[in-house]
Amino acid sequence: MSETLDLDKGCTVEELLQGCIEAFDDEGKVRDPQLVRMFLMMHPWYIPSSQLAAKLLHIYQESRSSESSSLQVKTCHLVRYWISAFPAEFDLNPELAEQIKELKEVLGREGNRRHSNLIDIENVPTYKWKRQVTQRNPVAPKKRKMSLLFDHLESSELAEHLTYLEYRSFCKILFQDYHSFVMHGCTVNNPILERFITLFNSVSQWVQLMVLSKPTAQQRAQVITRFILVAQRLLQLQNFNTLMAVVGGLSHSSISRLKETHSYVSSETTKLWESMTELVTSLGNYSRYRRRLAECVGFRFPILGVHLKDLVAVHVALPDWLDRAHTRVNGTKMQQLFGILNELVLVQSIKPPFEANMDLINLLTVSLDQYQTEEEIYQLSLQREPRGKLAVSACPSSPTSCSPPSRPADIDEWALAVKPKPDQTLVRTHIEKMVESVFRNFDVDGDGHISQEEFKIIRNNFPYLCKFGDLDENQDGCISREEMISYFMKSSAAVDGKMGFIHSFQETTFLHPVSCRHCKSLILGIYKQGLKCRWSALPHQLWFFLPLLPSWDLLSPLPQICQLISWLPHCGVTQTRQRGV
Repeated sequence: MSETLDLDKGCTVEELLQGCIEAFDDEGKVRDPQLVRMFLMMHPWYIPSSQLAAKLLHIYQESRSSESSSLQVKTCHLVRYWISAFPAEFDLNPELAEQIKELKEVLGREGNRRHSNLIDIENVPTYKWKRQVTQRNPVAPKKRKMSLLFDHLESSELAEHLTYLEYRSFCKILFQDYHSFVMHGCTVNNPILERFITLFNSVSQWVQLMVLSKPTAQQRAQVITRFILVAQRLLQLQNFNTLMAVVGGLSHSSISRLKETHSYVSSETTKLWESMTELVTSLGNYSRYRRRLAECVGFRFPILGVHLKDLVAVHVALPDWLDRAHTRVNGTKMQQLFGILNELVLVQSIKPPFEANMDLINLLTVSLDQYQTEEEIYQLSLQREPRGKLAVSACPSSPTSCSPPSRPADIDEWALAVKPKPDQTLVRTHIEKMVESVFRNFDVDGDGHISQEEFKIIRNNFPYLCKFGDLDENQDGCISREEMISYFMKSSAAVDGKMGFIHSFQETTFLHPVSCRHCKSLILGIYKQGLKCRWSALPHQLWFFLPLLPSWDLLSPLPQICQLISWLPHCGVTQTRQRGV
């Protein structure tokens, strides 16, 4: 850091700016790059970028009157460094760009061509993609038959495409998104970071659903084993963020409770799983993970949730300013925040060491767009292995594989967020891309339609996709592009833009009494007709629980009525937006 600045005692913004200018020589060489980069990155925490640009213009004009050509050229070198190091700020902040153009025009009018040429504001590339949904770039298709069947994908290939998908979303996050999260403590008015967190949660949920989609314990164990191999490849790629999502999915109570399923997982696989689980646990403030990350060279993908917590912890512990007048910046806090943020920015500049197949990405994106509640997933787990079911008497692999790996209490579920509601135009764009990828890779005979045999293959990738007849609108025995697009658009609208679990309900007689969750008394007289999903085996909660109401004394005191009402949402009554009959 600059010898003239004592950051521990605090500095004014003007002193920091002057220190950055003096860090350059007349030829543009930076003597203190850490100070310059830290201040240019962190200044929006304290003042708007437009104010900083105004201060630079003022300094240049003042130095002109004092005939200090050295200060003028150093100021121009700082502006050039600012543009080259953080170009997105100038593309996404029109006011800032206009102020720098004004400075360049002042230099031009005064005939300072040398100084003016240092400021190349006209050729800043566009970064609007960082604020928008990524558009697909045409690529030459690979000369091979591609399938997104989970069972037919190599574990390494699935890990790489999950990495690409999350990393692409991560690269859109800017300083302003981190700053907003720290200030608000949540993702309010922060759609880019919210979308990233949603994707993280979707991966974790998809892992659970892929396991639970298999009807037998042996098949579920095979899926768990496959995901553990995926996690192993993620660790090799140094992708700790997606590793955390996969580990979180397999550690979820809906999966960890499946004792019979885990009895078919080999002891070697279980040991591998336990080692990766220990790596991402929060013990010692994620000490194992931090040590491993510090050893990484080249591409790596940190667990963003851990570093968001670090940012919040620093912000809460230390004030921004050291005086009540808010004139002296807390240099200690600035350095600590910069250390965290600079690492995240550096990660965005290192590309993954592989190429992605965009057809796989499009299909995988839709597969991850689920809409199941925690309760629905857990109920599906209970359908697979009911409570009290005895574990198998003998283990198929080894004695150590009989017990499922316990869910570590310190796997941190940091990424709880409400999924943003997408624009229908964007939804249709993604659906059309997905459908085009489906037909390109699953329309075996190339006739422009999906037959029933081809549909069976597709359905393996979407465990809860409705039956063939629901997509075949004209009942001609095949599905056209238009019919598939229409189906997904209707499904998306039915669940507020999220193409998740589309239930197919049929009449069922519920034969078992239910005990009240509050008083534990048996509720009688509920042998009623109801609706039950033929795919997930979940009841249509509203239709299932409404017959219970006559068994209650609806004229009873208000607290009891409120007690009943409070009970219903816990049973899932509010989750009735899925398609019924």
